[in-house]
Amino acid sequence: MVNSPKKSTSFVQAIGKIANHIRKKEKHMYEASDLRKGLKIEIDGDPYVIVQFEFSKPGKGQALYRCKLKNMVTGAQFDRTYRSGEKFDQANLEEQAMEYLYSDGETYCFMNSSNYEQEFLIPDQVGEEVISLLKENTVCDVLLHDGKPIGVTLPMFVNLKVTTADPWVKGDTASGDTKPATLETGLELQVPPFIEEGELVKIDTRTGQYVERVK
Repeated sequence: MVNSPKKSTSFVQAIGKIANHIRKKEKHMYEASDLRKGLKIEIDGDPYVIVQFEFSKPGKGQALYRCKLKNMVTGAQFDRTYRSGEKFDQANLEEQAMEYLYSDGETYCFMNSSNYEQEFLIPDQVGEEVISLLKENTVCDVLLHDGKPIGVTLPMFVNLKVTTADPWVKGDTASGDTKPATLETGLELQVPPFIEEGELVKIDTRTGQYVERVK
């Protein structure tokens, strides 16, 4: 007897739910002594990253772990102090390579490079700094929490076309060492005087600054 496609699909979905449940059960636990700057933990179902950390041990009392926590979904921050013995769930995070396809003005569409499934992120999830350097077909690392996208990281460098730049007059030193230019994504930045419209330039995505002309 051959199983119907509907039954097979239901079986696969059920197996997927069981596997996800097992992963959650096996989630790593942290002790208060594990806390440090940059550590990602889960509180009330949301992922947080520790952006500031301070350890103190007042006399013979319990050790204190003072943290500034940032919600990785909303960006909200707050201070909290923990004591020895407290435990925390590891945030269920993973990065997946995805190709940026297009934006409809309200969402940004990314395609999973391994299974071709598409994810739609809102501007707050992508981030203004990423959007200013994001062009179609760029492969990015999309951060997932429990399988849902919450952030995007660009590759270290991207090549973008200059759409607007004042013409360069050879030998002109009065204008200084740089001049303003506009890239195809709309980003405005300073470039060397010899850069002209239509040229490709390499940009460091960590700083948003010009690196070199792409030949």
